[in-house]
Amino acid sequence: MTMKIAMAQINSTLGAFKENAQKIINESLEAHKKGCELVIFPECALFGYYPGDLLERDSIVKEQIKYIARIEKKIPKGLTVLYGAITENSKKFGKKYYNSAVLVKGGSKSKLFNKTLLPTYDIFDEGRHIEPGSMEKNFFKLKGKKFLVTICEDIWAWSEGHSGDRTPYSTNPLKALKAEKPDFVINLSASPYTRNKLKRRESVIKKTSDYFKVPVLYTNVVGAHDEIIFDGQSMIFSKGKVVARAAAFKEELYIFNCLERKNKITKENKPSQQLFDALVLGVKDYLGKTGLKKVHFGLSGGIDSAVVAFLAAEALGPENVTAIAMPGPYSSDLSFNAAKELAHNLGIQFLSAEILKPYESVIGVLDKSFGESDFGLMHENIQARMRGLYLMAFSNKHNSMLLNTSNKSEFACGYSTLYGDQCGGLSPMGDLLKREVYELAHYYNEIKPGCIPEKIITRAPSAELRPNQKDEDSLPEYDKLDNAVSKLVTESKAPRGEIEKWTLKALMRSEFKRWQAPPVLKVTSHAFGMGRRMPIAHKALY
Repeated sequence: MTMKIAMAQINSTLGAFKENAQKIINESLEAHKKGCELVIFPECALFGYYPGDLLERDSIVKEQIKYIARIEKKIPKGLTVLYGAITENSKKFGKKYYNSAVLVKGGSKSKLFNKTLLPTYDIFDEGRHIEPGSMEKNFFKLKGKKFLVTICEDIWAWSEGHSGDRTPYSTNPLKALKAEKPDFVINLSASPYTRNKLKRRESVIKKTSDYFKVPVLYTNVVGAHDEIIFDGQSMIFSKGKVVARAAAFKEELYIFNCLERKNKITKENKPSQQLFDALVLGVKDYLGKTGLKKVHFGLSGGIDSAVVAFLAAEALGPENVTAIAMPGPYSSDLSFNAAKELAHNLGIQFLSAEILKPYESVIGVLDKSFGESDFGLMHENIQARMRGLYLMAFSNKHNSMLLNTSNKSEFACGYSTLYGDQCGGLSPMGDLLKREVYELAHYYNEIKPGCIPEKIITRAPSAELRPNQKDEDSLPEYDKLDNAVSKLVTESKAPRGEIEKWTLKALMRSEFKRWQAPPVLKVTSHAFGMGRRMPIAHKALY
């Protein structure tokens, strides 16, 4: 069989139904113009993914449903289009909605196929609003061939898709469909990016392809919504291997002649580039989809704020980025000069606002009102909060969003000051271990040689809130701390050894801070944020 098929890997915006519908129409017409007979869009392409509690408002869903009919009218004869949407459950029982694939054959009424497996782990909670469908109904025919339609999680019941040999599902609904003998399996997906996710994704697609002994046509969404980043990388899997793959982190109308050997396979980028591209896309879409255009942050001359600086400049353009140095009583000339040099290299605006005199004034007031005290944590935190005050003032004055500059290792230990350096509207690096921060810095200096001054990369990390301070005065060595955070947070394993037990205690003791932290761009399988629901008041330290 020869059939020209397109995978329309698009970037939808949650709730922007008019714009999303127009994208579906435009890409469908473009595919038709190029001779395609079938176009496959991602999961929830019309609504946007992940809708969460937007589904509590019936008026929102009803508005989205209007566009299903509008799309239907625009699809030309001779073209079949499959896209994801939220649809109503007309039965008098169950949840109100389905997560559906909408099939439109030009000139005909739409047909719906509903998602069967509803994930309720990590960031997902689809069972909260969505009614499961019946996969045995999800078939259609085109050019004499039989297609099985699945939606994202529907192909993830194989144990290989989850940790170890354990799957959260008691049965795999695909196994009941082998006798149906489909010629192709289609999967409309909204599978978020995490490091090493592609291998797991390919594993479940391969398992599905091998089980039915047919090609799997997998279309994944691209873009970012709040904390979640989607990488695209739509693909076709056949006879045990990837035979076609679309780009990573970019919209693409990927057209292929079904099962021909000439199909393009986009080369998989190296891990550092994928991480860089993911975070740049995360920052760009967070600003673009909230209507904000400018960002700023404190530029200290250290490695963390340096990485945030180049991520922001790449995502938004240097003209939309402002870095603010805020030297205090214990800041070094090295820090200020390094920050200024980096800002110049990136072409971003550089401002300076010292905190020394205001700090001394505040300490004087506190000593008079509360009684004098020796230098301690209060004095350190006042400096951090004074910087937070400046940064939020700039935000109000210039309608600019503050980017947080903390990393996952610091967040895990509570090594941040509430209403100080923990301020921000978004945390681009809150899911990066300290070593991954350095990984990105080295990668950026590879693609932009010398942009980050070497003194920023080689100096010992310090908050500079007291004389001769180093982070490792208060924390374990970062290499050991990173390993402990990865094991305890990302892998959820029990602690062993002194450093892991110290880290677990610090982790649990500082949970209240993370409840008040900015949204964190998620790049690991278990990040701080919406996928981690840890209580504050408990005594479980095991």
